[in-house]
Amino acid sequence: MRKMYDELVKLIKESNNIVFFGGAGVSTESHIPDFRSEDGLYKAKTKYGYSPETLISHSFFQRHTDKFYEYYKENLIYLDAKPNDAHYALAKLEKMGKLKAVVTQNIDNLHQMAGSKNVYELHGSVFRNYCTKCHKFYDVNEIMAMDGVPYCECGGVIKPDVVLYEEPLDDEVWQKAFKAVKEADMLIVGGTSLVVYPAAGLVDIYKGDKLVLINKSHTSYDHLAKVAINDSIGKVLKSVVEQL
Repeated sequence: MRKMYDELVKLIKESNNIVFFGGAGVSTESHIPDFRSEDGLYKAKTKYGYSPETLISHSFFQRHTDKFYEYYKENLIYLDAKPNDAHYALAKLEKMGKLKAVVTQNIDNLHQMAGSKNVYELHGSVFRNYCTKCHKFYDVNEIMAMDGVPYCECGGVIKPDVVLYEEPLDDEVWQKAFKAVKEADMLIVGGTSLVVYPAAGLVDIYKGDKLVLINKSHTSYDHLAKVAINDSIGKVLKSVVEQL
């Protein structure tokens, strides 16, 4: 394991256009549950009578907006969550001029809270909400303060700026993430099982020879990586950045 850490330090020192691609495992260390682990939202029994995939789908939002918001507010918003060692390490790498972009599947704004500036949120953010009628912006605290379905002053239903099931990724964000990964001289992938597409397909876009995977469990891409570490991403990144 020590050898892998040393190799990761060496690769970062040699690189100046690093991109980090992260999933839910980055935020679980901030006590935000993921979706697919044994304790994740998909495994938990729901009191709503529907699967989580259905509850956070576009069609369910349209047909059962009240139940959507009941589930959404209870399970996808964690206003007390704070950035962890992984978020701070990535922000430090960016400040050093090493890391050029963070591409994330998370919707919790923790990368930005830690100080990262160039963040591409593939699945949107719970911190942004818009009226479906007049497009007025509402922050997350305003949404949480409204009982039941949040309505705009114009009468329109407010929708989170989050990519729901059945919805496509934002094309502009995807294109920027695509370009960043394609041009990267090093790609660090962390906290993701790489099973959710199209996001997981970003790894296939990277054509360099410095692919690094950091995840508590093995992934189907481990054999392609220059370095693959199965451990806490916060622990790994903090230790590595402290050696730079």
